[in-house]
Amino acid sequence: MGCGTKEPKITQLCLAAIQRLMSHEVVSETAAGNIINMLWQLMENSLEELKLLQTVLVLLTTNTVVHDEALSKAIVLCFRLHFTKDNITNNTAAATVRQVVTVVFERMVAEDEQHKDIIEQPVLVQGNSNRRSVTTLKPCAKDAYMLFQDLCQLVNADAPYWLVGMTEMTRTFGLELLESVLNDFPQVFLQHQEFSFLLKERVCPLVIKLFSPNIKFRQGSSSSSSPAPVEKPYFPICMRLLRVVSVLIKQFYSLLVTECEIFLSLLVKFLDADKPQWLRAVAVESIHRLCVQPQLLRSFCQSYDMKQHSTKVFRDIVNALGSFIQSLFLVPPTGNPAAANQAGNNNSGGPVSAPANSAMVGIGGGVTLLPAFEYRGTWIPILTITVQGSAKATYLEMLDKVEPPTIPEGYAMSVAFHCLLDLVRGITSMIEGELGEAETECQATTEGTSSPTQSSTQQDLQSTSDPMDKETVSRAVWEEMVNACWCGLLAALSLLLDASTDEAATENILKAELTMAALCGRLGLVTSRDAFITAICKGSLPPHYALTVLNTTTAATLSNKSYSIQGQSVMMISPSSESHQQVVAVGQPLAVQPQGTVMLTSKNIQCMRTLLNLAHCHGAVLGTSWQLVLATLQHLVWILGLKPSSGGALKPGRAVEGPSTVLTTAVMTDLPVISNILSRLFESSQYLDDVSLHHLINALCSLSLEAMDMAYGNNKEPSLFAVAKLLETGLVNMHRIEILWRPLTGHLLEVCQHPNSRMREWGAEALTSLIKAGLTFNHDPPLSQNQRLQLLLLNPLKEMSNINHPDIRLKQLECVLQILQSQGDSLGPGWPLVLGVMGAIRNDQGESLIRTAFQCLQLVVTDFLPTMPCTCLQIVVDVAGSFGLHNQELNISLTSIGLLWNISDYFFQRGETIEKDLNKEEAAQQKQAEEKGLVLNRPFHPAPPFDCLWLCLYAKLGELCVDPRPAVRKSAGQTLFSTIGAHGTLLQHSTWHTVIWKVLFHLLDRVRESSTTADKEKIESGGGNILIHHSRDTAEKQWAETWVLTLAGVARIFNTRRYLLQPLGDFSRAWDVLLDHIQSAALSKNNEVSLAALKSFQEILQIVSPARDSDKPETPPVVNVPMPVLIGSVSGPGLSRPFVRTDSIGERLGRYGSSEPPIVTDELEDLNLWWAAWNTWYRIGSESTKPPITFDKLTFIPSQPFLTALIQIFPALYQHIKTGFNMDDLQKLGVILHSAVSVPISSDASPFILPSYTEAVLTSLQEAVLTALDVLQKAICVGPENMQIMYPAIFDQLLAFVEFSCKPPQYGQLETKHIANAKYNQIQLFAPAEWVALNYVPFAERSLEVVVDLYQKTACHKAVVNEKVLQNIIKTLRVPLSLKYSCPSESTWKLAVSSLLKVLSIGLPVARQHASSGKFDSMWPELANTFEDFLFTKSIPPDNLSIQEFQRNESIDVEVVQLISTEILPYANFIPKEFVGQIMTMLNKGSIHSQSSSFTEAEIDIRLREEFSKMCFETLLQFSFSNKVTTPQEGYISRMALSVLLKRSQDVLHRYIEDERLSGKCPLPRQQVTEIIFVLKAVSTLIDSLKKTQPENVDGNTWAQVIALYPTLVECITCSSSEVCSALKEALVPFKDFMQPPASKVQNGDS
Repeated sequence: MGCGTKEPKITQLCLAAIQRLMSHEVVSETAAGNIINMLWQLMENSLEELKLLQTVLVLLTTNTVVHDEALSKAIVLCFRLHFTKDNITNNTAAATVRQVVTVVFERMVAEDEQHKDIIEQPVLVQGNSNRRSVTTLKPCAKDAYMLFQDLCQLVNADAPYWLVGMTEMTRTFGLELLESVLNDFPQVFLQHQEFSFLLKERVCPLVIKLFSPNIKFRQGSSSSSSPAPVEKPYFPICMRLLRVVSVLIKQFYSLLVTECEIFLSLLVKFLDADKPQWLRAVAVESIHRLCVQPQLLRSFCQSYDMKQHSTKVFRDIVNALGSFIQSLFLVPPTGNPAAANQAGNNNSGGPVSAPANSAMVGIGGGVTLLPAFEYRGTWIPILTITVQGSAKATYLEMLDKVEPPTIPEGYAMSVAFHCLLDLVRGITSMIEGELGEAETECQATTEGTSSPTQSSTQQDLQSTSDPMDKETVSRAVWEEMVNACWCGLLAALSLLLDASTDEAATENILKAELTMAALCGRLGLVTSRDAFITAICKGSLPPHYALTVLNTTTAATLSNKSYSIQGQSVMMISPSSESHQQVVAVGQPLAVQPQGTVMLTSKNIQCMRTLLNLAHCHGAVLGTSWQLVLATLQHLVWILGLKPSSGGALKPGRAVEGPSTVLTTAVMTDLPVISNILSRLFESSQYLDDVSLHHLINALCSLSLEAMDMAYGNNKEPSLFAVAKLLETGLVNMHRIEILWRPLTGHLLEVCQHPNSRMREWGAEALTSLIKAGLTFNHDPPLSQNQRLQLLLLNPLKEMSNINHPDIRLKQLECVLQILQSQGDSLGPGWPLVLGVMGAIRNDQGESLIRTAFQCLQLVVTDFLPTMPCTCLQIVVDVAGSFGLHNQELNISLTSIGLLWNISDYFFQRGETIEKDLNKEEAAQQKQAEEKGLVLNRPFHPAPPFDCLWLCLYAKLGELCVDPRPAVRKSAGQTLFSTIGAHGTLLQHSTWHTVIWKVLFHLLDRVRESSTTADKEKIESGGGNILIHHSRDTAEKQWAETWVLTLAGVARIFNTRRYLLQPLGDFSRAWDVLLDHIQSAALSKNNEVSLAALKSFQEILQIVSPARDSDKPETPPVVNVPMPVLIGSVSGPGLSRPFVRTDSIGERLGRYGSSEPPIVTDELEDLNLWWAAWNTWYRIGSESTKPPITFDKLTFIPSQPFLTALIQIFPALYQHIKTGFNMDDLQKLGVILHSAVSVPISSDASPFILPSYTEAVLTSLQEAVLTALDVLQKAICVGPENMQIMYPAIFDQLLAFVEFSCKPPQYGQLETKHIANAKYNQIQLFAPAEWVALNYVPFAERSLEVVVDLYQKTACHKAVVNEKVLQNIIKTLRVPLSLKYSCPSESTWKLAVSSLLKVLSIGLPVARQHASSGKFDSMWPELANTFEDFLFTKSIPPDNLSIQEFQRNESIDVEVVQLISTEILPYANFIPKEFVGQIMTMLNKGSIHSQSSSFTEAEIDIRLREEFSKMCFETLLQFSFSNKVTTPQEGYISRMALSVLLKRSQDVLHRYIEDERLSGKCPLPRQQVTEIIFVLKAVSTLIDSLKKTQPENVDGNTWAQVIALYPTLVECITCSSSEVCSALKEALVPFKDFMQPPASKVQNGDS
């Protein structure tokens, strides 16, 4: 009532009182109604408006008494007050309305709280046309419903149903109220169907209707031209509408799926370029609000994008943002000319640019650049808008503005940019979080499944299936989300990245790209993942950089394809070239053709870091995109000039290639960091799972392949990035190296074969480093227990052997050397591989390689033989042998032979253990082979394994013995024979068979073949300036040495090991083969070989004593020799024989049991062996001494030492075969002896072999020949009767030699010079070599002496008698005797005479004995002729013969005559008559030494043999008048002789007297004087003889002739020569005996 007075004061008091009452809650419902009515009146009267509002507020907030009509009246009252003219009232009323609306809804919420326990059956609300009452709602709810409904009506400019009495209303205020209700009380609408119905039916259509002007409006189209003017968008409404939409979408999305689709599409439309700037800005802000709610975005995606016929809303939003950003760059903002101008004026004036200015003024007033995007001349600053992740809008909050505000430049761009970033951040964090949960859930369920606690299987199934299904659903959503947004995101981000000039912005963009790439990777969306990675990669490289990986693979799907967004085409904008970035590095691009330089900006480096980051943190999901990442990194590393260093880490190259690489200090400080991150990136590969690791390796390999392709054909520095990183990856993944070893090493091996040396070198470096690291790594289980792994690790080392580049092989070998030095002890089963590597070095691979490989081998032999498995020893032998055969470096070959010796020594020392191990191994292999049904195939199979090892060693040395280089052959030969000699005792007995046949004889065959085919060309020098001795200056001569060595070695073995070899079954066959070899060597046309062959022959016949005498006890000792000390246990387990260090008799007795003699051979077999030897000897002898058919300079004639040695063999050989030696054999021997002696010698050699002519010495050959015959003769002498028949043959042989004294033997048709001429030949050094016959005289003479001796012993032997030996002797002697002075040597005939005398003194009695048998008949004439030829020789004594000599010679003649007078004539009865006659004639001839009448000057000095004549005469006379004359014939002969003699004397005297008279004072020639003296002496001799003879024996006629001489003698008295006178005296004195008175019966003298 008080209020009713309308008095201001009273009214104020009343209202205060009412308010107090209300606050004490004492107002009833009706009272409340009254109060409201009263307030209404006041309001209508415009009294105390503020107080009114206050009162209403108090009334409504204290309790719920006011409702329904009263409530509506109260609300209307507030609304009415809102529209007064008074500003304060207006504002207060607006606030009150807001509060009241809130109160109404709060009441409803409270009411719901009270009733929430009662579950109501919801009644379906039909399309309720009567909007006034909603019966199902409770009172408060009903109020709220009515209120909300009317608000919608009011905004729609319709009459309200409930708020009766409203006079006016603004849309903006209505929208604000609607927004606040929707925002503050979403649960009301979600819980109550009535309200949600309102939302659907009223609010959404309203919003859509109000939006229509904005949708239709196109900026720039003039309104006048269009017939129906288009309503211009109105900023306040538009902005509020967007706010409402934001709330609707945010809160009631689930209710309004279809409506939201429309709203979202509208939002997207508002971004179009032809919409006003402010509209676009507000739309972007709205979208930003959505972007920070990933769950909401997810539901969009589920509801629209994943449905079949729905708009792809999520995709459109993202694409719209993209297009929006793009449009901002392409179209300068025109909506606000002022702003555009200001941008041009460098932001100098106007209030809008104030924030910009303030931003630009840096500390200290220096101008700093604003962070901005710049693209193709469009410069857009970046404004800092919101904290990331919250969407705080600027323009959506400008509720007081009526005109559209001016929007600062860059604002829309910045919001859009943040939208993108928040979108990415939201999506990725949401999906990754869920992924993480899903994964842990999965793990939990799988773990749960495996735990035994869960009882029922059903539960199991449930628990496993559930999360899986859930995950597949979620995964589908995630994939769809990513698929929907990635294209748009990528397009926008790439563009921004390119345009960004601000480091922070760039960082954000890159981070977004990185998180997207990682997310796509995790979801397995390859295309999108690769696209994002490509974008980062492109950002890292300079613009337009030609990198194929980025342009070909996934990038193709992006770069030239436009994505259509609602019919607008969005071109992917590729990075622009003009960059306003600071250039931080200039370098060379990695390309085949050298191009110019390229520049890297700081942004490139920033991208690179992101790339590294990506690879480092998300390597596991990169999969195939490793290729992109690594390719890019490779190029960057190249441009920055990082080079690989040890271990594969990349370090800045010190002298970076070429001057073209320029790095600023900024980058220089970054480089170590980058290189560090790079290394860490590959280190982190150890945390990747196996599949990802394989992706990484594959990528590196294909990168490397590209690098290899690029490096082909040029020697430019290649890119080693991939190889270095493969190495690094391998090194850090050593713990699981097995899974990546094959692809890794396989690829590196390819790199090693690359023609570019630097590339190769790194490939090898990487490979060897990996192998070394692999072997030293502490594996689990350790390598020693994991042989497979060890072999796997070593295998690439072996594979490197197939590469021919020497530098690679060097690396390989150095690696082997290091492995040996560090791991040598633990290689175990890896040995064959390691040894194989050394053995694989071929001859043509250069010295340094061979040298390194050999170093390795030396190390093995010196240090590691004991640690390697015994089965590898054979490989060591093979490898060492192969080095011997390398011909690059002689010293290596020789040293390797030394190594073989060391190896053999090692075998010898460790024999027992090696044998045990080998036997064990053999047994195992045997077993395996049997299981597989195979046959074990190893060299020298039947022999036990240890022996096989030896045989391999021998075989290797054997190969070296026929090496082309003489030094190697020599060394190998010596080593082979030393080894067999020193260690052969270790072999089992049966193995010797193999040694002989497979090793020794095989070797001999090869040597023989090579020697016989060797080149005879002279070798000028031995390489370099080494001089070669003339005895080795042809290949043939060098091979000769080898042959000698080999043959000698084999012979020595046969000799020293005879006791081992003889018990072998086929010893005799072996013996034959050996003899055959000796024979072919002996017959080779090389003096050195042939002589050595004979030495070997002597050795095997045990003629020369071998090196160790103790080896051959000729007589087995009878004593029991104590067993030698055995080294080690006599019988180790599995040991088949004791190892004995000595090789003495004792040992052999030990082998054969000390009871039996050590050399046990069947006597017969022994004989066969000796006969075989004899046959060989005979063949050698006959072949070598047979004269060749033709002669030229090169004819080979055996040397003296050879022949000597040959003949010297015979006596020893003969001792063994004498029992069966028969005439045939003797014949054969004779031929050889004869031919051997006949061989001439070369004039070069003569000074060394020949005695000087004056010495009568035999050459050793001649001595040997005589010795041989001597041996024979002695053997015959003591031999059985049947051997005597050989005597004549021996005589024949000797006599043949005797003939040499006068007639040297011919050697074929060879022209020989006489020995005497050989002397002065020596002076002509360059005269061609000639052949000189030897001086055979001493030999013949010695032979003659032997003949005489022998004859003296054997004259009476039947054979000697029968075979007319005496006759032969005489016949032979006749030659020198008849030659006499013409003999080559004077001594010859003298010796011949004395021999003849000796022989005859023995032979004649024998001859007389056998006179009757006629066996000597033919001898007599021979003898007669011999006497004749000797005594009356046709040869003239030399001029220089002294008187004494002459007299000595004469005395020899006298001796012969004496022999006749004592040995022949007295026995004339037993001698054939013709012979006696011949003798008489001869004596007769000798008694008168008449001189032919015509003489020349030369003959003047002939000396007359006075003594001889006298002797002849005496003998003649003695014989003539001997009373033994039996036949008249003999007497007749002598009488005839006498008369002839006397007649000749008469003639001589007459002639002398004549000459004397004629010559006057001149003395007569000496010869004539001598002759006359001789005649006178003869006369006196005759008279003496006649006196001594019985008178009856003298013929009267003779006397008459003698006396008739007297007058002639007297006539000589006038002679002037005193000599003649004295002779005349002697001749005249005997006549005194005729001075006697004539007897009475003179005539009786006739009888």
